[in-house]
Amino acid sequence: MAGMASRDHSHLPNQTKKLPLFFPLLSLLLFISIFAVLSSIRTTSSAPSQPRNSLELRKPPGSDPARSCDYSDGAWIYDPNASPKYDHTCKEIFKGWNCIAGNKSNGRELTKWRWKPKGCDVPTFDPVRFLHVYRNTSIGFIGDSLNRNMFVSLFCSLKRVSNEVKKWRPVGADRGFTFLQYNVTLAYHRTNLLARYGRWSANANGGVLESLGYKEGYRVDVDIPADTWAESLSFHDILIFNTGHWWWAPAKFDPINSPLLFFENGQPVDPPVLPDVGFDMVLKHMVMFVLKRMKPGAIKFFRTQSPRHFEGGDWNQGGSCNRQNPLLPEQVEELFSLKNNGTNVEARLVNQHLYKSLQESGLHILDITHLSEFRADAHPSAAGGKKHDDCMHWCLPGITDTWNDLFITQLNNVKFRTK
Repeated sequence: MAGMASRDHSHLPNQTKKLPLFFPLLSLLLFISIFAVLSSIRTTSSAPSQPRNSLELRKPPGSDPARSCDYSDGAWIYDPNASPKYDHTCKEIFKGWNCIAGNKSNGRELTKWRWKPKGCDVPTFDPVRFLHVYRNTSIGFIGDSLNRNMFVSLFCSLKRVSNEVKKWRPVGADRGFTFLQYNVTLAYHRTNLLARYGRWSANANGGVLESLGYKEGYRVDVDIPADTWAESLSFHDILIFNTGHWWWAPAKFDPINSPLLFFENGQPVDPPVLPDVGFDMVLKHMVMFVLKRMKPGAIKFFRTQSPRHFEGGDWNQGGSCNRQNPLLPEQVEELFSLKNNGTNVEARLVNQHLYKSLQESGLHILDITHLSEFRADAHPSAAGGKKHDDCMHWCLPGITDTWNDLFITQLNNVKFRTK
């Protein structure tokens, strides 16, 4: 051991000579390591902390803006185990739309069909999560009775999970409810043309229209919104508009005996224009009005046209809709093709005007038309309790529940993309 010790110590003089050359290199490596550790600590401490267990801030399913999907292109898949989002006993369901209570033969089968877009899915919205995420929010459905169809569907879905509801109507609303626990308000504002309109009769003193031979009709002020929703824009955080069915309604606005007569800036449009031109004028002015009067940050949707399914004639010509299952793709084209110019061509005609007028408007398009074209089986038909088959409105529960799945999926995408 002593020999080994003396042998080891005998090397010390040589190591001492080498140390001055090695020490600067060792110091440099040590300094670089310490600097790297400190930099890592500083970077980690500067990262913002993420909220945990926050239901409001977690993105709901279907809210990924990076995911692109054409929800309008797909097929209806039968799922025998599917169940409705709410019961047909929901009191807000209009009697004529309650196809289960009305004993429609396929009334209970309607919700067993699920819309499956190509390459993706439409998430079924969770009503509890929706109420949490959209706490302190007011949602306004503005349009004709088909928007009421959609409004009732959403109300009944939410009512199933939250019973503390107060009936309350914001200014101009036809129907309205607030879910008190969450302060979420839903309201429906009825308006057929979006613009203000009313009966017009010729003036004994004459005028532009009188000189052209008009004696009566309906005056439509293309630049003035209907009173039922004009004041609602300052209240609602989310808006869903629609119009279309009444623009091509000869039984209401007879082109000869009671035509639509358009006014702008208080004066008749001269020369008078046809309804399709007047429609474009109304859309232009209503979009301008919405953008000017809406709440800052409000999210705005325009729903595309809901298709009708009259076969064998129009509603006043003995037309009916007695199918028990969704249409096949070739049947859809036969019924709705613009080339065929059939009874139900209205939907695609209206959409042509909507897409043109809403370009770069800032309003998000909620496209429900094509997926609804398949569902000739989902109208009240004879169970609607009318003198004629109702092949325009939809049974509840029914297809408008799918509309709301799609609406809330797109709403989440918009909401979380803007944060």
